[in-house]
Amino acid sequence: MPTPDIAAPPAPSSARTLGLAACIALVMGNMIGSGVFLLPAALAPFGWDAVAGWVFTIAGSLVLAFVIARLTVALPDASASQMIARAYGPLAGFAIGWIYWLSIIITNVTIAVAATANLSSVLPALAAPGAGALCSIGFLWAMTGVNLIGARAAGMTQIATTCIKLIPIAVVLVLLVLILGSGEAQVAPFPAQGLTGAGITASAALTLWALLGFESASVAADKVRDPARTIPRATLIGTAATGLIYLLVCSGIALTLPAAETQTGSPFAAFVSHYWSPGPARYIAIFVVVSCLGALNGWTLLQGEVPLAMARAGELPRWLAATNAKGTPVRGLILSTLLASLLLVANSLQGLVALFTAMALLATSATLWLYVGCALASLRFRLVVPAAVIGLGYALWTLWGAGLVASGSSILLMAAGLPFYWRARRGRA
Repeated sequence: MPTPDIAAPPAPSSARTLGLAACIALVMGNMIGSGVFLLPAALAPFGWDAVAGWVFTIAGSLVLAFVIARLTVALPDASASQMIARAYGPLAGFAIGWIYWLSIIITNVTIAVAATANLSSVLPALAAPGAGALCSIGFLWAMTGVNLIGARAAGMTQIATTCIKLIPIAVVLVLLVLILGSGEAQVAPFPAQGLTGAGITASAALTLWALLGFESASVAADKVRDPARTIPRATLIGTAATGLIYLLVCSGIALTLPAAETQTGSPFAAFVSHYWSPGPARYIAIFVVVSCLGALNGWTLLQGEVPLAMARAGELPRWLAATNAKGTPVRGLILSTLLASLLLVANSLQGLVALFTAMALLATSATLWLYVGCALASLRFRLVVPAAVIGLGYALWTLWGAGLVASGSSILLMAAGLPFYWRARRGRA
């Protein structure tokens, strides 16, 4: 087995404030965010192909979650990029850590846009590109403020918002049972030609966006109590529960709601309005906004932890390794949110749904490189080799499904970090 190339000092026990409940909330809260509430609009054109895409995505995510969990048990005090660095060297660890950091920033932009899109069903003025961008930037900085208070505040916020976000999901599940049982629903017919490989592959890339985040507990290992036991349990429980919820809810909305009504800023609200009443639909939209903000809170926590771990390992400038008295990486949080705000401004002229779809594909492609790296590290360490092979194949297949533009852009973003790596290494020497 390869020996570690780098090591970072472990966090003091006083900084480990996240237990099992908070970690499950972090995993599920990061996964159940904007994806489940806006994806029905993006997946509706794929029909039954999207259902098959969900099945592949859930299976692949569970395999990758198992691989990452086993890596965490073997290297409990290492971040994901440090695991890869110990297997393949510091440059490989930096490349994966860098692109994953950027993927989190892009993810936060996407979630903020989704929150604004759902809020626009209550406040139509937010549908205008300029107003929508300003609202999304406000959401980014609000969640950054919560995380600046400390990991404990972020964890408590995550538990509360995870409980709240299950309310609209439960409403839709009950409505689905009622309309399917009464025969009121007009379910899209299964295509006569059967499922198509192209449709399944394309939809799988979008569905994976909704399940991004099963690695959240591993990424925040520096803040987790008893990480060797807590992280694997939280990862597998959170991934399995979220995958089942997504399969039922997203497929149910996409297959029973008329196509024209799915193409709105809030498919959940449109579904409740169509099958129940416009009045409750307004409240559903507000619950969805809270859900998005909960996911944004969790991802904001990670966008500070990733550059902190990389700076401690000498992969980014040392000034990013500084924390305040509570262990909060203030500089990393503020820098990440500034970059996210600039990205939002640069793409502010697009419509909300179009911007969501483009950012979701780019974030998925960027995150997939972390999964590829973890699977390769597991192979190098000879840990759960069959699962690592399956997970690697799934990750590469999904990269292909994301398309040349999204996956090619993620490679360019990865290469853009090399000057920062060489500068940090030179300064450390």
